[in-house]
Amino acid sequence: MNPDRTLLIVGGKLKIVQKARRLGLDVVHIQLKEQYGPAHGELVAGALLGDYTDWRVLRPLAAAAHEAWGFGAAVSLTEPGLDPVGRVNDLLELGGTSYEVSHRFTDKWLMRRHLAEQGLPGPAAARITGRADLAAFGAAHGYPFIVKPVAVTASFGVVKVTGEEQLDPVWAHIEDLRRTGANQWARFFPVGDFIAEEFLDGPEYSVEGFSFAGRHVVVAVTEKAVLDTGFVELGHALPARLEPAVEQAVVTATTDFLTAMGLTDGPTHTEIKLTGRGPVVIESHNRVGGDRINEMVHAAYGIDLDTYAVGWPFRLVDELPDRPEPLRSAATRFLIGRPGTVTAVHGVEDVRADPAVVALDFDLVPGDVVNPLRGNWDRIGQLVATGGDTSAAIAACERLLGAIDVATGPEA
Repeated sequence: MNPDRTLLIVGGKLKIVQKARRLGLDVVHIQLKEQYGPAHGELVAGALLGDYTDWRVLRPLAAAAHEAWGFGAAVSLTEPGLDPVGRVNDLLELGGTSYEVSHRFTDKWLMRRHLAEQGLPGPAAARITGRADLAAFGAAHGYPFIVKPVAVTASFGVVKVTGEEQLDPVWAHIEDLRRTGANQWARFFPVGDFIAEEFLDGPEYSVEGFSFAGRHVVVAVTEKAVLDTGFVELGHALPARLEPAVEQAVVTATTDFLTAMGLTDGPTHTEIKLTGRGPVVIESHNRVGGDRINEMVHAAYGIDLDTYAVGWPFRLVDELPDRPEPLRSAATRFLIGRPGTVTAVHGVEDVRADPAVVALDFDLVPGDVVNPLRGNWDRIGQLVATGGDTSAAIAACERLLGAIDVATGPEA
C-alpha cells in the first residue's frame, strides 16, 4: 500500500471512513469492538479493534498497523480520539497535531494556563481541589461564577454558582460526579479535576474553522440557542446575524486564540461569548463541531469539513483562499420531550419529507422513556433545515418541530 494514499482513522463514525474512501484513500481503522460492524469491513484495508483511549492498548496497535499497512497520516474526529491521535503522530513522526497541542484543547485548565503564558486575555480561572477553593474564588472574583470538569464534553457537570449559600451543595455535586462518572461518557471522560471560571455575560457563538499550515480560515460563525440555565443547547443557526464589525472581532479573537494554542492544521470548533469587553473564548476543540454543525455548514456553504479533515493531510482538497460566502442559511433545533413513557408519536414522517429538511434525527417509539432535561444527552431528537436567510431557517425549524407530537404518560 502507498503511504501517500493511506490514512489511519481512530474511532469515530462510519461516515468518516466513507468520506475518506470517496477521496480514493485506503483506510486503516482502529476502533472499539462494539462500534465496528460489517459495513466497516467492506471499506477498510485493515482494522484493529481495542480501547484506543488507553495508550497502553493503542501504542502497540498503532505500531503494528503502521508496520503492516504504512499509513502516511492519522486523524480522529471524535473527542475521545483527539489526544490518542496526537500520541500516534508523535510516536510515528507523522506530522499533524501533536499530543502537546491537542491536550491544550482537551484539558480546560491547561488551556487557561497556556493562554495566560501567551499573554492572551481570558476569564479568571482557578483549579478546584476542595470547598475552600470555591469560597476563595468567589471572594476574589465575585458571584456568579462557573464550575466545570476539566476534561468532559457536552456541558456535562457545568454549574453556575450564584452565591455563598451554594458552596456546600456545589462541592457535594462535585464529589458526587467524581464518584459516579460522566454518565454514558464515563468510559471516555473520567471526572477528575474541576475548574472555576469567571462568569461571562452575553450571547454565545461558535466559530467553525479550518487551518491550513498555520493559516486559519473561519468558515462560519454560528448562533447558539440555550436553555435558561445557559448550558443545555437547544439549537444553532448560521451564518450568525451579527454586524460586520462585531463579526470581524469574533473572527480575530478566534484566529488569535488558535495561533496562541499552536494549532496549524485541521478543523476547529471554538466557543465564544460576546461580552461587554468584546469576544472572549470559552473553550475550543480541534475537531468539527457536534450537533450536526458540519451538515449545517455543508448545506449553507457547500463545504464538508469532515472531507477536508481526511483529505488535507494528503492535499486532496483545495486550500480555502478566504472566508467563503454562504449560498443559503441553515439552522437546527432539538426536540425536548415531557418526561415520562412515550405513548404515541405523530408527524415525524411528514416532517422528514419537507423540502426544507436536511436531516431529522428521531427514533423514539411507544414504550421508550423521556428523561428530565439535565444535559444535552436528554434531548430526544434533532432537526436541521435550510432557509433563504438565517431567520427563515430558524422559522422553518420551529414550524416543523411544531408538527411533531410526542405524547408521554407516567414513567413505568
